[in-house]
Amino acid sequence: MYAYIIGEVVHKEPEKMIIENNGIGYMINASSGLMEKFSAIGTQVKVHTYYYVREDQIALYGFPTREELSMFELLLTVSGIGPKVACNITGSMNPGQFALAVVTGDTKSLTSIKGIGKKGAERMILELKDKLKGRDMPSMSEAAADNMPVIGHQLSEAVSALMVLGYSGPEAERAVRDVTTEDNQSVENIIRLSLRQLAR
Repeated sequence: MYAYIIGEVVHKEPEKMIIENNGIGYMINASSGLMEKFSAIGTQVKVHTYYYVREDQIALYGFPTREELSMFELLLTVSGIGPKVACNITGSMNPGQFALAVVTGDTKSLTSIKGIGKKGAERMILELKDKLKGRDMPSMSEAAADNMPVIGHQLSEAVSALMVLGYSGPEAERAVRDVTTEDNQSVENIIRLSLRQLAR
């Protein structure tokens, strides 16, 4: 219903804020980790929003970037995860770190988030990895592979992580190829730069 809201921050609390736009104040929920990324009271801000509707709850959730909103939406597809927990995870780990943790099965990173136990982390990994099953992973031509400093396992991890976040195989491969250089061989860094590239 609302893709984003641009307005003035008129009130902030640890997990909610009010954005005023054309005389209307929008109450927007966010985790404390995300709230720190928003501008101070009295400044203009653009908030990417998710309109959550259930029989017992109607609420707006806000995110500083479109990538964080996509991560939140993805988390809501995991059984047993509601908006509050999804918002907390999104505020505790950036999309690149989260996608890499899922792809590599890194339960340690996920359980470092408050409220996420080992079983919850394993369920996230299982269900979100399943989203890649049946999808064609992009194949690289020999010429493209020769020009890529990062190939094989690292390339596959970076592309898979982007696909976990909802990007198509060709989109993910193109972004990874565009941002990878001789000096940039960290998978996490490649994912972070690829997300920035895809957001343009």
